[in-house]
Amino acid sequence: MAEYFVSDIAESLLGKLASSVYQEASRAYHVYEDMQGIKDTLSIVKGVLLDAEEKTDQKHGLREWLSQIRNLCFDAEDILDAFECQNLRKQIVKASGCTRMKVGHFFSSSNSLLFRLRMARHIKYVRHKLDKIAADGNKFGLERIDVDRRLVQRRELTYSYVDASGVIGRENDREEIIKLLMQPHPLGDGHGDKSLCVIPVVGIGGLGKTTLAKLVFNDNRMDELFQLKIWVCVSDDFDIRQIMIKIINSASATAPIIALAQQENINRLDIEQLRNGVRRMLCGQKYLLVLDDIWNDDRAKWIELKDLIKVGAIGSKILVTTRSSSIASMIGTVPSYMLEGLSTENCLSLFVKWAFKEGEENKYPNLVKMGKEIVTKCRGIPLAMRTLGSSLFLKFDLERWEFVRDHGIWSLNQKKDDILPALKLSYDQMPSYLRRCFAFFSLYPKDFGITNIEIVILWGSLGLLRSPVGSQKPENIARQYIEELHSRSFLEDFEEYGYYYYFRLHDLVHDLALYVAKEDLLVINTHTCHIPEQVRHLSVVENHSLSNALFPKSGTVRTILFPIHGMGIDSEALLCTWITRYKYLRYLDLSDSSLETLPNSITKLEHLRALDLTNNCKLKRLPHSICKLQNLQFLSLRGCVELETLPKGLGMLISLQHLFITTKQSILPEDEFTRLINLRVLSFEYCDNLKFLFREAQLRSLEVLLVQSCGILESLPLHILPKLEVLTVIRCEMLNLSFKCECSIRNLRMKFLHLEHCPRQQTLPQWIQGAADTLQILVILDFDSLEMLPEWLTTMSHLKMLRIVNCPQLLYLPSDMRHLPHIKCLSIGETREGKLLFQMEKQIRLRLRD
Repeated sequence: MAEYFVSDIAESLLGKLASSVYQEASRAYHVYEDMQGIKDTLSIVKGVLLDAEEKTDQKHGLREWLSQIRNLCFDAEDILDAFECQNLRKQIVKASGCTRMKVGHFFSSSNSLLFRLRMARHIKYVRHKLDKIAADGNKFGLERIDVDRRLVQRRELTYSYVDASGVIGRENDREEIIKLLMQPHPLGDGHGDKSLCVIPVVGIGGLGKTTLAKLVFNDNRMDELFQLKIWVCVSDDFDIRQIMIKIINSASATAPIIALAQQENINRLDIEQLRNGVRRMLCGQKYLLVLDDIWNDDRAKWIELKDLIKVGAIGSKILVTTRSSSIASMIGTVPSYMLEGLSTENCLSLFVKWAFKEGEENKYPNLVKMGKEIVTKCRGIPLAMRTLGSSLFLKFDLERWEFVRDHGIWSLNQKKDDILPALKLSYDQMPSYLRRCFAFFSLYPKDFGITNIEIVILWGSLGLLRSPVGSQKPENIARQYIEELHSRSFLEDFEEYGYYYYFRLHDLVHDLALYVAKEDLLVINTHTCHIPEQVRHLSVVENHSLSNALFPKSGTVRTILFPIHGMGIDSEALLCTWITRYKYLRYLDLSDSSLETLPNSITKLEHLRALDLTNNCKLKRLPHSICKLQNLQFLSLRGCVELETLPKGLGMLISLQHLFITTKQSILPEDEFTRLINLRVLSFEYCDNLKFLFREAQLRSLEVLLVQSCGILESLPLHILPKLEVLTVIRCEMLNLSFKCECSIRNLRMKFLHLEHCPRQQTLPQWIQGAADTLQILVILDFDSLEMLPEWLTTMSHLKMLRIVNCPQLLYLPSDMRHLPHIKCLSIGETREGKLLFQMEKQIRLRLRD
């Protein structure tokens, strides 16, 4: 059964109705009485919504009743958002002081008189409809259920490597796989096909195949045995081109963040260039290649890949993980290693590890006893143990544990060895607002690396981020949600780079997201022949599935997403249809499209919060009318390398919080940027004609500045950015980071600083010292001329992470580096005096371990 999330939607709407902003607006437009009527009726209905959602399979007609309430709540939300649009327009008109704009505003459809009449009609309709639906609900005999919205105890995010000490019950499996890797090829270590030994690891989803492969991959013995180690996650799509790109990235990157920077250039290579690159890297090398999560059973594709990589030295090995025994038989050169479930003893150990703090289980022998009964239902699958254990973390009441043990979900009909009930049970215990956010992961493909930025924009645009205490930044609220999902073992493979971090969903968790979201959210591919009218959020994963006739005409769509790199639209006519039809769109992703301009009708999308035009390589201009989208919070022009200028009137986008820019423009309109009073994140990338960013503009709200590949940029205006917390500078060859006025930059609030490929810098700029009390992460990459680090670096009292990579002239570290009080991660590589730096790193790591 799909989720309705009606209680959460109603809660969000009630919050808006109760706010002073909407109270004041309802009085100003003489609709206060009807708005209060909606609020009162919805308050009564909300009390029984949780009970209704639990009983949809038991009572006929309840599902339709919930659907009607949900749709009406969305209608009411659109009305309230219209009030917000009107208020923003008034702010723009007032700030302009322009008589012509005021007259034009009066005669437009948005002037106060016409707006009041239109809104009064809509609100009366919603109130009447809601009263009728509420009365219909009395026949179901629903009970009032209160909502528990307390966040569970969260655990700190970790990096993507596997901690061998944290893996339970796989020691023997690891040793058996390593034995297979150390053995000579059973057919003799010859050349060509005979030099490739393929070892398949087979098991059902959630059993820990990937974890086992990581244990093997990171074992020190593998470094001694193989000259080259390569990790490739294959997943659903056995795309040779993408596999080659992953091989090149994994084999060549000195650090993950460098691989990310190289990704765009690699994507531009044609298939023959990629093929040659892979063969050059592997030729004559004794390598270990891990192909994780193979689903494709097309033998022709496998032979194509094998022919490509059989250029390695004698003794090269391929380790494959798959759920399919038939695939393993097709590609394996040795018998498959069949991974079994954990023993009962190991199951309990893993469950206890996730359900209790270390040693705390001794205080609750009755709960441990009940845990033994719970783990018998998990069929030896580690993921099930982790998810159920996490759901009970720091919960010691017997009733809660009995609920997990005895819940009826275990009696659902399911496929053999299916662990969806274990995951669904943990999901059901999450707060409603978190369940609703989780469902949106279904819009992304399996094994998709999701960044915190894109999920913050998506959740925020749809109004899903609510601050539990006071007024918090959307990024912080989203991080709390992500950390809670991580603490419940729903998210994994975290790679954190300070401001940015990446994560994935386990395949089975992704299946769960699809399971709970199928009413409201839909992924469009070649198999999609019909889109239901009630769908509100669409994700397009295959270009050739786009068709005007396919998309619903109901106008309810709020999200259109193209998550896969390289996929977008090439039809302005289709875009015009969407704009006309879906006037309540909140999130419109047009990235990787081939549009040369946007239609002027884009201004009809007055509810739009996010517009993504990333990598529209043909886009030459934007209509100036785009600046009438006063609700817009996120605008990305990143990678629009042909964009000649920014639109006039940019300062009218007063709600804008995130702005990513690529432009040919040489001088920025400083007065327009000054008017962006809510702008917190600003990025410039491939702006080849920008010599200076700003001279006089005061960007008082800006917290994040990202500058990349701006070839002639000479300086950065840190003195006009009083709230700057994050600065990233990558590949700006002409940039001199040592400013003339750096002595005046003393009290910085910077927390994260990433400097990469700054060939002119011989020393670190003095102004960094101004962030001694706040800087937490410092990353220095590819400084060809850097000879020394200043002694004041040791005064960074809050520094947690220091990464120094590929600084060939660097001779030594400051003498007191080992005494940095909060350092947790130190990474040093590719320097002239590697041994000296390695010794320093070793000393610090020993201190951290102690």
